[in-house]
Amino acid sequence: MIARFSAWDARASVRLQIARGPGLLRWAAIVLAHSGDSWFWLFGLGIVWLAGPEDWKGRVLLMAAAILVTAVLVMILKFTIRRQRPAGEWGAIYRRTDPHSFPSGHAARAFLLPVLALATGPAWFVVALWVWAPLVGLSRVAMGVHYLSDIVAGAAFGAAIGLVFLQLAGFFFS
Repeated sequence: MIARFSAWDARASVRLQIARGPGLLRWAAIVLAHSGDSWFWLFGLGIVWLAGPEDWKGRVLLMAAAILVTAVLVMILKFTIRRQRPAGEWGAIYRRTDPHSFPSGHAARAFLLPVLALATGPAWFVVALWVWAPLVGLSRVAMGVHYLSDIVAGAAFGAAIGLVFLQLAGFFFS
């Protein structure tokens, strides 16, 4: 059963690698794939902390803490499970620094953030993150650095961590 699922997952993932050739689709997939990087979000949150409205400081702290905790938990899972990334050329930095693919840290982060935004608003931010999150996950498959199941597991894991952090936020920020 597991072998059949793994074979299906590999075939489906290869079919979704639609951004191999040059062009606008590849460029968009690369931008989306990188938009889920931890450093990108932490840098952006730092800017919001320094220059943004005062009422966003709590959101920034919540999101930054959740991103860091998620990264640590995902790495523990990855180095426990040790599933190798799909073969490919793109994403050399990911392949060198993190050779394992399951679960996807980018998908975990991408789905963590809209869950947190559901409780911290504003509505435009929530909608933007819910549109962005699945695109990040699909772009990681399209660029060949993850299997589809890595994305699904990462998304579920990130959303679950988001729910835990919302409970903590209610405790600390109420």
